[in-house]
Amino acid sequence: MIKSKHKSFAENLLFALNIFIIFFLLFGSSIAIPTWLQPVGRLHPLILHFPIVVLIMAMMLEFFRFRERFRTEKLYHDFTTYLWLTGAIFAAITAIMGLFLSKESGYEGSTLVWHKWVGAGVVFVSTIIYWCRTAGWYNVKIARWGAGTVVLALVVAGHFGADLTHGDNFVLAPVWHPEKELVPVDKALVYRDVIQPIFESKCVSCHNPDKTKGGLMLIDEKSILKGGKDGKLIVPGQPAISLLLQRVHLVAEDKKHMPPAGKPQLTPDEMNLLYLWVKGNADFKKKVIDLPAKDSLRLIASTYLKPAEQVEEKFDFAAADDKTIKKLNNNYRVIYPLAKESPALGVNIYNKSNYQPKMLEELSAINKQIVTLDLDRMPVKDAELKTIAQFENLHTLNLNFTDVTGNTLKELAGLKFLKIISLAGAPINADAIKQISVLKSLAKITLWDTGLTDAQLKDLQARNKKIEFVKSFKDDGKPIKLNVPQVKNTALVFAQSIPLELSHPIKGVQIRYTTDGTDPDSSKSPIFKPGVAITQNTSVKIKAYKPGWLSSDVVQFNVFKSTFTPDSVSYLQPPVPKYSADGAKSLFDKDLGGTNFGNGKWIAAQKPIEIYMQFAKPANLHTVTLNCLRILGTQIFLPVGIEVWGGADKDHLKLLSNVIPPAAQKGDKDMAIGINCKLNTAKPVSCLKIVVKNIQKLPKWDPVKSTPEWIFMDEIFLN
Repeated sequence: MIKSKHKSFAENLLFALNIFIIFFLLFGSSIAIPTWLQPVGRLHPLILHFPIVVLIMAMMLEFFRFRERFRTEKLYHDFTTYLWLTGAIFAAITAIMGLFLSKESGYEGSTLVWHKWVGAGVVFVSTIIYWCRTAGWYNVKIARWGAGTVVLALVVAGHFGADLTHGDNFVLAPVWHPEKELVPVDKALVYRDVIQPIFESKCVSCHNPDKTKGGLMLIDEKSILKGGKDGKLIVPGQPAISLLLQRVHLVAEDKKHMPPAGKPQLTPDEMNLLYLWVKGNADFKKKVIDLPAKDSLRLIASTYLKPAEQVEEKFDFAAADDKTIKKLNNNYRVIYPLAKESPALGVNIYNKSNYQPKMLEELSAINKQIVTLDLDRMPVKDAELKTIAQFENLHTLNLNFTDVTGNTLKELAGLKFLKIISLAGAPINADAIKQISVLKSLAKITLWDTGLTDAQLKDLQARNKKIEFVKSFKDDGKPIKLNVPQVKNTALVFAQSIPLELSHPIKGVQIRYTTDGTDPDSSKSPIFKPGVAITQNTSVKIKAYKPGWLSSDVVQFNVFKSTFTPDSVSYLQPPVPKYSADGAKSLFDKDLGGTNFGNGKWIAAQKPIEIYMQFAKPANLHTVTLNCLRILGTQIFLPVGIEVWGGADKDHLKLLSNVIPPAAQKGDKDMAIGINCKLNTAKPVSCLKIVVKNIQKLPKWDPVKSTPEWIFMDEIFLN
């Protein structure tokens, strides 16, 4: 047990700590914490768990202290006393550390105030209970109320502390997370309903009015545009120089990566949304539907939103007789309900060779129920429109590639619900089509490939401004760009040779290729034919050509020869654990990692990597090739140097090659690159050591200059 003099010292220390806390709470606004004392404050999250555990144990013992079996037990009472004293002292020390930490920038707001005062309350209540628990008036009721108060204060202080560290409602989030109702895409704003939820879920826990880490808040337009102590967060229209995009694309181990390691990370879609939003001038007011229909931001955003609300149409006519519908269905006509429990019907007539006008006349028994009529590619004449006009509730009429010229369109004037007509591919008369003006309810008409000139369509649009005109692709004589050739090889690593397997989905396309690093051209570069084989490490470029078409983009890929495989391989200087693939053996598994550095196939480090390998039978090596990655936007550079050492054993290694790859240039493309190291030796080697060095100081043009670059490699090829 603690001696009496030690106990007395501890009690005096507890008293002094309480006085210091009271002084700090009263005059904290005038106190500045020196830099050398800040590490003490930052120990607050580390130390706080100890007093919590000790106090909980003390409270449990205090709660049962007055039971008959424990009332006279000296060891029980002494142990409880020392737990109270120890817990109260460490709670006071932890509170002081927290007060020091609260003076650093980035901590403010009501959550901090609550956490600070409730935490101090834990200290005060614990101290009061300790000093009073030996008084004559201290009884079981007071003991239990005191223990309960400390427990409650610990829970509340922990709740506010968790909110400060991890974001609002961190403690209760697993059991209380009200579902946020999805916004319909037609009512959604890009920032409010797509971008802001990303900030709220992944960023606001550290960048809010209570915790402004880096002087940055991400709660509204004003704070986002203001930025933080490192400057502007975004430059509208320029994602390449926007700090937000730079930080989220850093590798996870980088200390400036956001969100920090251990926090929920952004998904690829979320990063794309942020990039596209900034690229589109970071508009805070634009609606999602104001973006073009094929816009990438709109397409991705739509997956986070509810489909546009559709008002279900209600019809005031009765449903058709089931027997009648069944009788009208045959091998050239299909009749189907448009929705469950709806009286509205759709009709599709097909089998062009058997078409007769009477097929429409036979529908008179259900003329009220027909809402859509599809006559696509049927030889329908102008005269049949008189029959169609009897379908009084018709909404949609498809006359694509029929023989309708438009001369009798006025027959449809009585269809007060007709909204859509499709006349694509029909031989429309320019004067006759003007009759659409009598169709008062018409909202959309399709007129592509009808023979109407641009001037005629323009005039028609001017006359009918409320109607949407659909004009699809029209061959204007301009050539179309070919899509890229396809590489069909399932593996790109070989032992002796590899036949290239290339194809293109369009017939008659020539695929030209090069193996010397130049881009293929349409005249001098060889034409690919089945049987072309590669026998050495090669960077292949391919491009598609066809008369009357624009040539495709260039596709580049690497093929590697791998003659030797070591019998054992290990690290002398290992990669980081996150980027260690399947250990050193993965460097010889002949499985290329592409350009996705996060797929588990790459090894990486921000310091030199050293690899050691042995051969049971000496290998007659001439080259060593390392497949490395370059993605400058995430500080992934090629090695600054590669040393290859070899010899008969590990104690007699000689430098066989020292390669310095070309320095990175701003704008270099992202790609995997095979770096060849020619060996200066005439003797077989039994041992090999490869040292891969990284840049310690990044180029001036790189946006992040304070950390070493990353080196990534996925395969080593020995030949």
